Amino acid sequence: MLTVAILGAGPIGASIAHALARRARVRDVRLIDAAGNVAAGKALDIRQTGPVEGYDTRVSGQSDALAAVGAGVIVIADGHESGEWEGDRGLALMRQLVTAGSTGPFVFAGPRQTWLMEAAAQELGVPADRMAGTAAAALTGAVRGLVALEVNGSGADVSVVVTGRPPAFVIAWSSATIGGSLITDRVPAHRLLAISNQVKGLWPTGPYAIAAATAPVVEGLLSGTRAHVPAVTIVDIEWGVRNRAALLPVTLGDGRVQARHNPSLSAQERVDFMNALTRA
Repeated sequence: MLTVAILGAGPIGASIAHALARRARVRDVRLIDAAGNVAAGKALDIRQTGPVEGYDTRVSGQSDALAAVGAGVIVIADGHESGEWEGDRGLALMRQLVTAGSTGPFVFAGPRQTWLMEAAAQELGVPADRMAGTAAAALTGAVRGLVALEVNGSGADVSVVVTGRPPAFVIAWSSATIGGSLITDRVPAHRLLAISNQVKGLWPTGPYAIAAATAPVVEGLLSGTRAHVPAVTIVDIEWGVRNRAALLPVTLGDGRVQARHNPSLSAQERVDFMNALTRA
């Protein structure tokens, strides 16, 4: 079912709706917000942009959160007036959707939704493979761009994994490459440290970056993808923890996270990763 429901018509939710519509790989996008007139207005704006940008995705605005039940993917975003769905308010929304019989995967798009993902797994019993987070995934593209600037190259040639538990991130410099060469052979250690420190200042990521990272995850859940896509996922005993969220490369399809791919980490990077996982 190529229908996506986005809960929240705030900056994040509206940006995701526009990104999905523009890519034209889903059939319907439901933008849902308690301020139904705002959701309807933003949906209309996105539809009217279609003839200019070359897409005809159906986008509608609604006010009832239960309109998300039955969608192929449900994106938890941000309300127009109330901001991000997070904390106990976000958990109440999740409980409402689960109780109503929602069986589709949940995509958590807000930067402050790490706890909500973990609580949904632990308290509501939502399967780990039915949840993915995307705000942190936007950092991977930022790192690729920063590395490309260092070598006066293209970000398309950069392969690097950003991992960790938001907001504590670890860049796997030891296994990163650019154009087939190890980045550690091309960029001095002090410059890699500078990039790592710069990335800390890029969190939390903004609505447009989140939308760009969210669209491939949503499409992968709906239609499948053989690519390794960065996403926050719930890890368990494979890392010696229970119900902790971590940014990892994942494979998506059939409405779930099919596989989590553990990155190659140096000894120090692994220590940093475990410290990120276990921090409060």
